[in-house]
Amino acid sequence: MAQGVNPADLLAQVRACTLCALHLPLGPRPVLQHHPDARILIAGQAPGRKVHASGVPFDDASGERLRAWLGLGKEAFYDPRQVAILPMGFCFPGTGKSGDLPPRPECAVTWRVPLLAGLHSLRLTLVLGQHAQAWHLPTPAGEAAQGVTAQVQAWRERLQGPGPHTLPLPHPSPRNNLWLQRNPWFTQDVLPALQARVKAALA
Repeated sequence: MAQGVNPADLLAQVRACTLCALHLPLGPRPVLQHHPDARILIAGQAPGRKVHASGVPFDDASGERLRAWLGLGKEAFYDPRQVAILPMGFCFPGTGKSGDLPPRPECAVTWRVPLLAGLHSLRLTLVLGQHAQAWHLPTPAGEAAQGVTAQVQAWRERLQGPGPHTLPLPHPSPRNNLWLQRNPWFTQDVLPALQARVKAALA
């Protein structure tokens, strides 16, 4: 990826990408949201089948829950000058035995690096699920990898010190309903702090 490409041209290149066409059961349809002025970054996994059909990020049950977690309506959520949405894979990867397949790896190295470099006004990065956390919050050499629960439990430490801050969250998918039931501290403690940080980031 050439450096120095202006944001509009870069986004056009991403939306026209066919790099993984042979590996995608429904064909390429990159779904993302990006603007250099965005103050919040949502780093997710990959679009699901419904989002692939609509072309709108988080246009599904996961999105409804995520917007509730953030305390944002659709107008603010879908304003690219406020919120950037860059999943680890931009296209629907297909379905496996226990849900959607992992994000294709090509997006991260080809497109996410220059897209992330173009976000100059970030105040808060929200990292959803294990694939995004492995990228944004890599395990230091010699240490055991942390699971999603341990990552999210460290939320207070993540919000200390000067920003911009990076906050790990579980994926808002309905598949995580059991996790939410088993971890009531997330709703009781994390969500109020999250909503306060989101409000401050967009102020």
